[in-house]
Amino acid sequence: MTASDQLYKLAARTQELEDRAAAMKNKAKGDLEQDVKQARESAQARADGLSKSAAASQGKISSRWDNTQRAWNDHVNHIRADIDEKRAAHDLKMAQRVADGAEADADFAVDYAIAAIEEAEYAVLDATLARMQADELAGA
Repeated sequence: MTASDQLYKLAARTQELEDRAAAMKNKAKGDLEQDVKQARESAQARADGLSKSAAASQGKISSRWDNTQRAWNDHVNHIRADIDEKRAAHDLKMAQRVADGAEADADFAVDYAIAAIEEAEYAVLDATLARMQADELAGA
């Protein structure tokens, strides 16, 4: 899949997320709980696939990407464990703190994704330039 195809896929996925986020406000709690479960499973499947892809691409991609991916998985696992533990608490003030923290985490995750997209833009441009330079050298 070309970088252009991947960017198209990313844009489509971002639009889906925006649509789902808008629709969430009108959902019943049970439906939203099911959506959360499915989103968590989907995110885990994507992370697992990314790990396999990084392992299969060793020698082709920078080892820093593999390290970043591992660190991201560790980070997500810690956050999920913390959320699960806090959700078990039934006191109102704790529930409000958990909700506030979850909202802050969601905001930061979106900011992180934006930064990742900007890094992807740089990587795509840099790869295009590197290919252009290699082609020029091959022609010389």
